[in-house]
Amino acid sequence: MDVAIKIEPDTLNVEHELEEEIIRAAELVGKLYGVENSELSITLTDDERIHELNKKFRDVDRPTDVLSFAFRESDEPEILNQQVEILGDIIISLERAKIQAENFGHSYLREVIFLTVHGLLHLLGYDHMEEEERLEMEREQDFVMSTLGIERD
Repeated sequence: MDVAIKIEPDTLNVEHELEEEIIRAAELVGKLYGVENSELSITLTDDERIHELNKKFRDVDRPTDVLSFAFRESDEPEILNQQVEILGDIIISLERAKIQAENFGHSYLREVIFLTVHGLLHLLGYDHMEEEERLEMEREQDFVMSTLGIERD
């Protein structure tokens, strides 16, 4: 999987090891779900920026932890003879991840990787609006996190 990571704003301090772990998680999801020949964009940001995006695209006036924009669901024209599937974009608030990690009592790394997996599963069509969907998505998240060797703390 070709994973492009963008840091926005560029003043945000992101350790290289965190980026490597995000890529490792995305590549594993690609292998597990048969989309290893795809492209994915991940933006690491702060609460201010994700708040703007949440308001603009979901009409929710508060920051959130992760947003997913699936290319499959967009109005973009289909690209003929496409060799690589473009999955879409994931935006993760590192500020929110840090707060949630503290609240849940686990590591910042675990939270960021969980949000990466959660966002990727959304791009693959999983959702959690209905109880049955939520349970299925939780099983998939647990499976991927376990395969990564990152268990719940």
